Amino acid sequence: MLEDIVHILPQELKAIIYHLPMEVKHSLEEIRIRENRPLEISHRGSFHYATEQGKLVLDPRQAYQPSHEQCRKLLERITNYSLYAMEEELRRGYITIAGGHRIGIAGRTILDGGSVRGIRDIGGFNIRIAREVVGAAKQLLPKLFAGPGGSLQSTLMISPPQQGKTTMLRDVARSLSYGSHGKQLPMKVAIVDERSEIAASVRGIPSFDVGPRTDVMDACPKAEGMMMLLRSMSPDVIIVDEIGRVEDALAIREAAHCGVKVIATAHAYDVQEVLGRSEIRGLIQEKAFGSIVELKRSQHGFMHRIIAVDRLLEHSRQNSGFFSLSRKAGS
Repeated sequence: MLEDIVHILPQELKAIIYHLPMEVKHSLEEIRIRENRPLEISHRGSFHYATEQGKLVLDPRQAYQPSHEQCRKLLERITNYSLYAMEEELRRGYITIAGGHRIGIAGRTILDGGSVRGIRDIGGFNIRIAREVVGAAKQLLPKLFAGPGGSLQSTLMISPPQQGKTTMLRDVARSLSYGSHGKQLPMKVAIVDERSEIAASVRGIPSFDVGPRTDVMDACPKAEGMMMLLRSMSPDVIIVDEIGRVEDALAIREAAHCGVKVIATAHAYDVQEVLGRSEIRGLIQEKAFGSIVELKRSQHGFMHRIIAVDRLLEHSRQNSGFFSLSRKAGS
C-alpha cells in the first residue's frame, strides 16, 4: 500500500517517508506537501511535521521544506508527465492514483466565464492514503437489514472527513456481494466510483476486493453513473460516495422507484448538519433512506449510531415540525 505512494515521490521525500517510525507508516492517513513550507504528516487522527531524518516534531521551524523542483517532479509523476491528459482531473482539484489514493492539489486557478478551467502554479499536495479494512462493516451490516421481512434498507452514512466513510462503504459492498450476513444471499452490487476511491479500479479492474457480484462504474459522475447502472446492470443495491447535488437526489429517487436499494455517504458532523442540506433533507422527508448512520472512528475500530428515519420524522412531528430538526445547521 505504501509503495503505491512512495514510488511517485521525489527521492528526498521518499527517504523521509521510509525513515518515519514503523507505527506511523502503518497508520499514515495524509502526507501534505507544500512548496517551501513544512512537510506535514497525519496519522491516527493527529498531525506532526517531519524533519529531513524522518523524525516527527510539532515545531514547524524544525521541519523539512519541499522545494519548487521537488513539487514539480511530484506533479509530473502523478500526471504521468502529461498535464494536458490530466486536465479534467486537475480542474476538479484532485487526481486518484493506483491503489485508490487521492491526491488533492492547490494552486492558481484559471477561470473561463467564471468557472474553473484548470489549475496552474501548483504548490500544494495532499496525499490521502486509502486503506482496505476487510470486516470493517461486520458489526454494522446486520443492522441495515431492518426493512420488511428483514430486508436490506437504503441507508445514508454520515461523518466528518477522515472518519472512515469510504472504508466502511467499500466493506459493505464486499459483504453484500459475498452474502456474508447470516442467511442473506449474495446480492448484485453496483458501485458508482466517481473518484476511483471505493474500488480503486485500474483499467476497469478493481484493486480492492469489492465482491464477486459487483460491477463498478469508474470515474463517472454519481448521478449519471447511477442511471446508467440502473438501466444496464439490474442491481439489487447501488453503492455511492458523497452525495449532495440535485442530480444525485433525482437518481436516488429513480432507484427507489425501481425497487433498488441505495447505500450512500455524505459529509456531515451529525444528523442536524446533514438536515441543513436541502437535497438530502428532501430525500429523508420522502423516506428514500430507511436509516441514517452516524459514523466515527476510534483507536479500536469504527463506532456507529443508527437513527431510524421513521423515528426521526415522528420526533419532528412531536417537536414543531421537520425543519426544527435542522435549525442548528442553519436552515
